[in-house]
Amino acid sequence: MTVRGSRIVPVILSGGSGSRLWPLSRHENPKQFLPLVGDSSLFERTVRRVGDPTRFTPPVVVASNDHRFLVAERLRGLGQTPETILLEPCPRNTAPAAAAAALLSLRRNPDAMVLLMPSDHIIADEAAFHAAIEQGRPAAEAGHFVLFGMPPSHAATGYGYIAKGDALTVATGAHHVERFVEKPDRETAETYLAQGGYVWNSGIFLLPAGELIDAFARYAPEVLDAVTASLDRAAADMDFLRLDPACFEGTPSISIDYAVMEKTDRAVVVPASMGWADLGSWSSLKEIEQPDEADNVAVGPVVTQDVSGSYLRSDGPLIAALGVEDLIIVATADAVLVAHASRDQEVKDLVARISAEGHATIHDATVYRPWGFYRSVHAGDRFQVKRITVKPGARLSLQAHKHRAEHWVVVNGTALVTRDDEVFELTENQSTFLPQGCVHRLANPGTVPLNLIEVQSGSYLGEDDIERFDDDYART
Repeated sequence: MTVRGSRIVPVILSGGSGSRLWPLSRHENPKQFLPLVGDSSLFERTVRRVGDPTRFTPPVVVASNDHRFLVAERLRGLGQTPETILLEPCPRNTAPAAAAAALLSLRRNPDAMVLLMPSDHIIADEAAFHAAIEQGRPAAEAGHFVLFGMPPSHAATGYGYIAKGDALTVATGAHHVERFVEKPDRETAETYLAQGGYVWNSGIFLLPAGELIDAFARYAPEVLDAVTASLDRAAADMDFLRLDPACFEGTPSISIDYAVMEKTDRAVVVPASMGWADLGSWSSLKEIEQPDEADNVAVGPVVTQDVSGSYLRSDGPLIAALGVEDLIIVATADAVLVAHASRDQEVKDLVARISAEGHATIHDATVYRPWGFYRSVHAGDRFQVKRITVKPGARLSLQAHKHRAEHWVVVNGTALVTRDDEVFELTENQSTFLPQGCVHRLANPGTVPLNLIEVQSGSYLGEDDIERFDDDYART
């Protein structure tokens, strides 16, 4: 049983791709890392929310291998040292992630209590969030699985629902879960709203780790067995703990709701009003913004005339809309989405089709690396132009390319260049040529970011044409 008053282990689930928010959310830079509301990303907001060291331990972050450097960089930017960054070799939904984090926490503390939460939610009232955790804590300490339910403000069809049962005696305000309900149609959702007794399933859980692992052993042993094996064979890599790919790939892809919560009699729900929203669609983003008199939300360069009920957002080109209603219009530098507001849940299917047809726009033009980032500016036959930004004190790997040559032009900052046997500095407006096959390295010895333009030319320009001889980040 969990020790009363012990610190809670925050487990932040950050493995999602956010494809329903395409074209802003991309595979390399999904929605949880984007400043969708305000200046901070959803991930950063989530980390800050559990930053009180008197209440929480450092977080366990469960992330995709592809996003490991994004996670590490955001945590460093917040001055937060995580307990662990646990890397999933492949996506397997929330049950395996929850089992891995709980098992890891349990091995480090046999009395561990974990707060499982997605990294892509908005919680406007953090005081209410913390109060809800304290309200549900007695139930979790008594061995129950606490789910936090959001009182519905409207007949939402994009959320799952929980029907409240009898009150729980060990925790004021907590109720046994009578049943879980899948995302309903509009008529059913309106019925739930009218009759009361239903709350939205937030996907946030307060769980005694030992009891959760016991529940996995009883209800989903195939998940627990595969996760245990993958954790036993996990490999430490810099700031990360990599779950064993061969074992983890054998794990069923299943949510914690299906695997455990819908089968156990330990599930209880604590209703909590905390300004919560799951930003899983463009309509959900519209709902948390302040619309104008025509019920439009416009973000970025947007001009409208006779437009109503629409969400319009541009991160680049001007959107000019005339005489339309109930639309989602989102523009980035390389893609535009136009959808009816009632069908924005289907954007995920559209992205799958875009990918199947080979369009590059499912990927982000900006690619983040541990040393900074690069962005493709223009590409043509046998050439490509990139903007490269290197953080102060960082450097790229010592590398060579078999199929391309490169020109570097410094825009601002100072570049320390290694070119075969030469080592020299370049400053603003200076340039150098790196012939095909030469061994080279780019570093930023300065105290401000280094920005340069790279022009590649050659028969093959793919990112896999890199032979690394030395790398600070243990990449191969």
